[in-house]
Amino acid sequence: MARKPSPKKRRGSPEGSVVVIGLGRFGRALALELADEETEVLGIDENADIVQALSGSLTHVVRADSTKEDALRQLGVHEFERAVVAIGTDLEASILTAS
Repeated sequence: MARKPSPKKRRGSPEGSVVVIGLGRFGRALALELADEETEVLGIDENADIVQALSGSLTHVVRADSTKEDALRQLGVHEFERAVVAIGTDLEASILTAS
C-alpha cells in the first residue's frame, strides 16, 4: 500500500503553528528557532520592549496579559496546534496561563 505524502506546512495556517507565551531567554530562543524552521509562531509577552525587539522576527508578536482568558481568546490562541508556556519568573502567572 502506498503511503500518502504528508501535507506541507503552510505559513499562515494553524497546521504546525505554535504559540509561545513568555518571551524571556527560553521563550525567545524557542520562538526564533521555530520561526527559522518556517513554523508559524505567535509570541506573547507583557513587556513592550521585548515585543518590539521581536516584531520583525516572528510571524506574529503581541503585548498581552496571558493570565486574562479573554485576551487569549481574542488572539485566537485556541486555533493554534501547540502552545508553550515559557513564563519562568512568575509561578502564579504561569499556572493561570496554562489553565
